[in-house]
Amino acid sequence: MKSKKRKGTLEKILTKKREELLKEVKDEIGEHFEGGRRVEVETALDDGDWSVVDLAEDLDIAILEKHKDTLNKIDEALRKLDEGTYGKCNDCGQEISEKRLNVLPFAIYCVDCQQRREELEEIEKEEERE
Repeated sequence: MKSKKRKGTLEKILTKKREELLKEVKDEIGEHFEGGRRVEVETALDDGDWSVVDLAEDLDIAILEKHKDTLNKIDEALRKLDEGTYGKCNDCGQEISEKRLNVLPFAIYCVDCQQRREELEEIEKEEERE
């Protein structure tokens, strides 16, 4: 990490993003239990209505899982910030560009390594399809 000021700024960015996500999760869970979804369940009349309810619940779960994953990444970034290992690529060990960290403050791979990983994933998907 280059400076204490930069570390403080990054910590604020990560903490703010974490707080925003937690609020969003609480709001989504609150809506689910306070009536948003309950009304849909109570008014479902046929299989089509139940399909919509099931789909909505699946989407809610997917959104919550995505938020959980992002929260875990933020927590890991905060841990690395405290350790002094923040901003280093998990694959090659090189510094992740400041530009990338400004866009994705919990990035764990430099652009080159991330691109290589995505290319490998694409190749694996193609092989599975064959």
